[in-house]
Amino acid sequence: MKFFFFRNSSVDPAPIRKALLGWYEGHRRKLPWRETNDAYRIWVSEVMLQQTRAAAVLEHYQKFLRRFPSVERLAAARSSSVMAAWSGLGYYRRARSMHAAAKKIVRDFGGHFPNSSAGLRRLPGIGRYTAAAVASIAFNEACAVMDGNIKRVLTRFFGNANQTDGELWRLAESLLSRRRPGDFNQAMMELGATVCLPEPKCGRCPLFRWCATRGSFAVAQLPVRKKRSQTCALMLQRGLVWLVQRTAEERLMPGMWELPGMAPNVGSNGALWKLRHSITNTDYDVSVVRIPASKNPTRNQDSGAWIKYSRLEQIPLTGLTRKILRRANLIK
Repeated sequence: MKFFFFRNSSVDPAPIRKALLGWYEGHRRKLPWRETNDAYRIWVSEVMLQQTRAAAVLEHYQKFLRRFPSVERLAAARSSSVMAAWSGLGYYRRARSMHAAAKKIVRDFGGHFPNSSAGLRRLPGIGRYTAAAVASIAFNEACAVMDGNIKRVLTRFFGNANQTDGELWRLAESLLSRRRPGDFNQAMMELGATVCLPEPKCGRCPLFRWCATRGSFAVAQLPVRKKRSQTCALMLQRGLVWLVQRTAEERLMPGMWELPGMAPNVGSNGALWKLRHSITNTDYDVSVVRIPASKNPTRNQDSGAWIKYSRLEQIPLTGLTRKILRRANLIK
């Protein structure tokens, strides 16, 4: 039986595992990727959940799987179709890496996922966390996971803010249930996502009796977010909307289609709407201005085109553009 040194005494991790797994069975959220052990569906969910809240992923996850129900279908798809299906989730490099990984799985492994974390890490875009998550949940491999939420849980639980990432990975391994690694890892994720928050709900925590800090540990503040203003032009004519395509060299969202940006003083009649939108660490106050098609100041740009409303769901749109076109009732 493995013990770890904690609070000047040897503590048996077995009751800690039992308490956490029991809590998880009774309190876990019902999420579709928890109802399967299919490696493809688990992998899709884990990639989507990187840097994105579960609530935001739910709709996209179901829609993505309807369009690409298997790794073979994803591998065979055009890049533009994958990006269109990913539209609204942000961090589009994840989708490109996932598409590349699907092609490699079909080409090199006959459509079967490598069944170990080491094998999964050889695929494009799959790092230590994603490989461990998929391997433990889909293949029952005894490997711990570490994301931002779990790091916060362990830092508080062991009461040491100066642990390196390597030390935290080792602590996660020391707690891991070898018998139920997938459930244990998901329980740790759930604890960090719903209870051990930046402002913790310690009264609901199944590990409270063993926790070194019990909520008193200060969590590092997030960096101050930038604030910017932006104006977008909405130009329509006979079932068409004018969009421009970001170049392939753009650092963010290359190749995506968007409404053209305008100088803040364009549009004497004021904005149609104002909304807020966030990209990485910047919050935007966005004004949407209606511009007559005859006065389109961007129509001579090679990157622009009139797009039929019926095609909007088939092309990769930026999240902001999708939000505006929904508001205009041009897409669902």
